[in-house]
Amino acid sequence: MGMLWCCFPCPSSYEDLTPDPETRRRQVVEAAEKRRIEEERRGIGNLEAVRVQQQLDEERARRRAEDLNIDPQTGMKWQVN
Repeated sequence: MGMLWCCFPCPSSYEDLTPDPETRRRQVVEAAEKRRIEEERRGIGNLEAVRVQQQLDEERARRRAEDLNIDPQTGMKWQVN
């Protein structure tokens, strides 16, 4: 029976592996912040390409709106000055 005790140390002989509540809170906050940052990065790889695409979409929408001002019978645009 004496040989069994050498493999299992007494609980008082090693440190408690559970961190104190303040350390645990700090770790949880750091992990949450890290997840938030990773989530932001995950969606868009190249922000500049997204901006260029948005500008192109706006230009296409503007041209489409101008094309709607053409009179279908005459093929001429209406302009008001």
